[in-house]
Amino acid sequence: MRNNKIYLVLVVILIIQLSCKEETKKAIETAPVTFKKEGKLSILKNESDSLIVNLDIEIADTDYERETGLMYRSSMEPDQGMLFVFDDVSMHYFYMKNTEFPLDLIFIDDQMKIASLQKNAQPLNENSLSSKVPVKYVLEVISGMSDKWSLELGDSISYEKD
Repeated sequence: MRNNKIYLVLVVILIIQLSCKEETKKAIETAPVTFKKEGKLSILKNESDSLIVNLDIEIADTDYERETGLMYRSSMEPDQGMLFVFDDVSMHYFYMKNTEFPLDLIFIDDQMKIASLQKNAQPLNENSLSSKVPVKYVLEVISGMSDKWSLELGDSISYEKD
């Protein structure tokens, strides 16, 4: 009987050792997320309606696209942007989690006018960035572009999908 108990214990130990065998980890390769042009956006000066700049844009108009935004990208070109389109006009909050380069956030009301700006949002910072007023759209561009273009509250945008 004692031999059976010893045998049983040895079998259990062997099973445990075999089940704890380390497997070699497989590397998961991911493709980089790249810009996909989905439309064109123009920014116009408030007083004169003169063209400030034309941009190629990606459009984030689903929950997933709005939640992901420009995360997991290493850069964006100066003539590109991401336009977030919301279903409602309300206060909107952004953060830079998993965003690897600084951005300017341009908050736009339902009349397509710039309502507030958040300049130089820092990479990977998870602090909340508020629209400060209710808005329907947010345009993200490379940091420094809103100063380069001399954007002001009241300047307007227009966009079209490809």
